[in-house]
Amino acid sequence: MSTEQQWDHSFDVVVVGSGNGGMTAALCTYEMGTEDVLVIEKADLYGGTSSISGGGVWIPGNRYAREAGAEDSAAKAKTYLRQLITEEAVPEYQLDAFLENGPKMVDFLHERTRVRYETLEHYPDYYTNLDGAMDGHRSMEPTTFDASELGDEWRNLRRTHPMMHIGGRIGITQVEAAVFVGQQPGWMKMAGKLMLDYILDIPWRLKDKFHRRLATGCAGVARLRASMQDRDMPLWLGTSMKSLIQEDGRVVGMEVEREGKILRIQARKGVVLAAGGFEHNQEMREKYLPTPTDHNWSAGTLDNTGDAHQEGLRLGAKMHRLNEAWWCNTISPPGEEIPRLSIMEKSYPGSIVVNPAGERFSNESQNYMTFQLETFAKHTVENPTYPTWQVFDADFRAKYFVGPIYTSQLMPDFLVPWKRYEEENFMAKADTIRELAAKISVDADGLEKTVAKMNQYASAGVDDELHRGESAYDRYYGDPRNEPNPCLGPVKKAPYYAVRVDPGDFGTQGGMVITANAEVVHEDGTVIQGLYACGNCSAPTLPCYPGPGSTLGPSMTFGYQAAKAITGYTD
Repeated sequence: MSTEQQWDHSFDVVVVGSGNGGMTAALCTYEMGTEDVLVIEKADLYGGTSSISGGGVWIPGNRYAREAGAEDSAAKAKTYLRQLITEEAVPEYQLDAFLENGPKMVDFLHERTRVRYETLEHYPDYYTNLDGAMDGHRSMEPTTFDASELGDEWRNLRRTHPMMHIGGRIGITQVEAAVFVGQQPGWMKMAGKLMLDYILDIPWRLKDKFHRRLATGCAGVARLRASMQDRDMPLWLGTSMKSLIQEDGRVVGMEVEREGKILRIQARKGVVLAAGGFEHNQEMREKYLPTPTDHNWSAGTLDNTGDAHQEGLRLGAKMHRLNEAWWCNTISPPGEEIPRLSIMEKSYPGSIVVNPAGERFSNESQNYMTFQLETFAKHTVENPTYPTWQVFDADFRAKYFVGPIYTSQLMPDFLVPWKRYEEENFMAKADTIRELAAKISVDADGLEKTVAKMNQYASAGVDDELHRGESAYDRYYGDPRNEPNPCLGPVKKAPYYAVRVDPGDFGTQGGMVITANAEVVHEDGTVIQGLYACGNCSAPTLPCYPGPGSTLGPSMTFGYQAAKAITGYTD
């Protein structure tokens, strides 16, 4: 066995990654009796893609839904999921472990830590036409949190994506975002109150440009980190895992790089890998993912380059679904570091998404995962689905946001940086559909025909071609003021606009195969002793993305499972 002198530092457990999964694993391990836990984070900010995200957590039967009176069960959820997920894609033990232990994880954190969530009453599952689906109460979003409670560490928190901030500074919840971006009734009052609170908070203005009120992903991460602080649990930033160390087949520690030095850290009871995907490793993208693919289209944190995957492969871990990602169209405004997810804007009535032939190829209002999968499925050399453009008119521009472009009332055309946007092939404007088609290199005849058909669908309220607006999910991001179909509106008032949308993602999906206890396994199914994984470096539990928060729900649940396996805790 190893001696203490061989190690620069020694802990019972080392967790790699500071997102929801990693910090859940660390906190639960501590609370279950093994308190000597270190979390390391490659970046200089903590939170990872969890913090950038909307923060939704999909857990059927969670305590917040029950308290709201929602009727749900693991059996009902499994009925729903098995229509979408084959046993080959996700084995029975993994799905059952998630459904059984997800609510227990939520209870454990609620009862012992600062972690708090709100049930999303009206955010439906993504496939509401299937048995067992629900129109709400399966996803939760973090309760807002005061950044000052983090002490000086608020400076090291990775903020949620700018698209979830008013003016880039005032964080908003998922519920507020749907009201604000869609300009729904009450949006001005809501925005005005938040802006007034922001302006009048003079003491905090002297410290930070952001509102002290944290929402969505960074609020969830902040609650986890504040709970770690309550227990004096260390988090080392700027510390990247270089290699795992084994003895007699068991993982006993790792080499890391910190402040330019290589350190050896012992992990007496186990290592938990929660280091995210490989979305910003272009070489791995080209090796595993479908085309077209470009890491610049990904909204995942730039530090996710597959470090855990590569160590898993080196140790002979079994891998699954490396050719998949959490797909979502993205919008990449020039000058912004991270692309914006195109979820709400393409769903509102009065716009279409077209390929180079000027044709629609998928239901713009359906869930983003399915839309993107259809993009890849229909992409051929002869009839490509990329470059892809969202086309809309002056009426749409007056009502809705598109990426960084606010409504024409808030951001008149003269405030849009047209020269840069057009030079970088991001946005275009024209007085006619044919002129717009020429600017974006789209077939003009095809675009005119597509616009004419959409105008007919909008009048009739029925999309005979792609069935837009027929499901509950479609209508969630529609406009209830628009009749007869909240997702269908005409494109007929000049000037006309186009914004490029890319086939992006918010993380890769595949990774190491794990047991029900989050233990990593070899190709032959035997366990790699001392090694656990959760989140996007492990094989997905919900690869079809059945509802909002389908990455964070399993990530946190299997972080909890890893803690139980390490400590021997029984719930």
